[in-house]
Amino acid sequence: MTVAKRCQAIELILADVDGVLTDGSIIFDNDGIETKRFHIRDGLGIRLWQKAGGRFGVITGRNSHIVNLRAAELGIDIIRQGTEMKAAAAREVLAELGLAAEQLCYLGDDLPDLAAMRFAGLGVAVADACEEVRQAADYVTTVAGGHGAVRETIEVILKAQRRWDELVQTYAP
Repeated sequence: MTVAKRCQAIELILADVDGVLTDGSIIFDNDGIETKRFHIRDGLGIRLWQKAGGRFGVITGRNSHIVNLRAAELGIDIIRQGTEMKAAAAREVLAELGLAAEQLCYLGDDLPDLAAMRFAGLGVAVADACEEVRQAADYVTTVAGGHGAVRETIEVILKAQRRWDELVQTYAP
């Protein structure tokens, strides 16, 4: 099945955080405070996806207060942190929302994401994902994690669903 066909049914996007929404760097200052860097276009992409009626969430193996802050800023209410079994978490989210696997896009970058990517109707790997994840993906972004890969994925889906142009028109009528 083509990527465009897979995109047609997508209603929910779930993404890993470190290496997907960020470039994978984890920085600690001298006081042990963790920081992460997020790409602004990913944030707008998530907002556009939500504006189009889609749902967005994160599933990450780590626990980080920063993830909660970024999620709150973007209106993301599906947050699963400290989750090693990402496919199981994705199944739980789908059950809660009454959605099927075909309606899920999952974005990942490393081995813990493999099962969730394979389970999803559309599995996406960021450009700098490990080889196994890139090989398992239905789509590999042209940009690396933390550098607009989430935005690129959202554009691909919305263009395939023929909803992108109407969203762009809200900025340039």
